[in-house]
Amino acid sequence: MTVRRILVIGGTSEIALATVRRLGADGPLGAMLMGRDRAGLERAAQMLHGSGIDPVEVALVDAAEPGTHAQALADAFAASGGGFDVVLLAVGRLGAQAGLDAEPSEAVEVMQTTFLGAGSLLISALHQLRAQGRGTMVVLSSVAAERSRASNAVYCAAKAGLDSLAQGLADAVAGTGVGVLVVRPGFVRTRMTAGLPAAPFAVAPDAVAEAIARALAEGRGGTIWVPGVLRLLFSILRHLPRPVFRRLPL
Repeated sequence: MTVRRILVIGGTSEIALATVRRLGADGPLGAMLMGRDRAGLERAAQMLHGSGIDPVEVALVDAAEPGTHAQALADAFAASGGGFDVVLLAVGRLGAQAGLDAEPSEAVEVMQTTFLGAGSLLISALHQLRAQGRGTMVVLSSVAAERSRASNAVYCAAKAGLDSLAQGLADAVAGTGVGVLVVRPGFVRTRMTAGLPAAPFAVAPDAVAEAIARALAEGRGGTIWVPGVLRLLFSILRHLPRPVFRRLPL
C-alpha cells in the first residue's frame, strides 16, 4: 500500500517517529501526532518537518482518560480532511520491573497506560478506520506479550492484553477494508530502555521502522517480529515447561 497520511497515537515515541521518517522517504507524506505533551509533540513535529514530512499537525489525547478517546479520534479524522492511510498506536509505559515487589501504584499505572489506555485508543481508532472503509492499524506490541516472566510480569501482562485485543479486533474488521498489523519488537534502544542492560538481538528504532514500512508496502497484516529471529526463539520459549522457563536468566 502507498501511505500518504499517517496518524500517530503516542506521537513522541522514538519508534513511531522513525517510522514516519522512513515512510516519508518513499514519497510525500503528511502526519498528525497525538499525545498528552503538547511541547513534546511540537518538538517532534519540527523534527519531522526537517525530514521533509509536510504537513505535520499535533493534537492532544491522554491515554489515562479513556472517556475522551472516541471524540479525540473522531476530531482527528475530521480535521485530516481525507482520513488516514495508517494509524500507528505507540502507547505504553515500561516500569514496575521488580515484579511482585514493585510499588503497587506504579504497577497499576503501567497496566492502565499500556493496556487500558492503549486498548481504548485502539478501539476508537478502529471505529474511525472502519467508518472510512480503508486503512491499516499498526499496533506496537512487544515480544514481552508472548510469555510473562517474573522479572517483568506487569509490563508483560499489559502488553499481552493489548496484543490479544489487537489480534481479536483484526478478525472483527476482516473484510471491511481495514487491516491490523501487530508489531512485536524485542529490546529496542530508546529513551524508555536507557540504563537497562541490552537483551540479545537488540535493535535501534530504525530497524523497527524498516520492518513496518516493508510490511505496509507488501500489504501484510498479521504479526511481525523485529528482528525476525525472535519468532523462532519465542516459538521455543513459549513451549518450555514452566519450571525450566522460571530458571532462565530473563
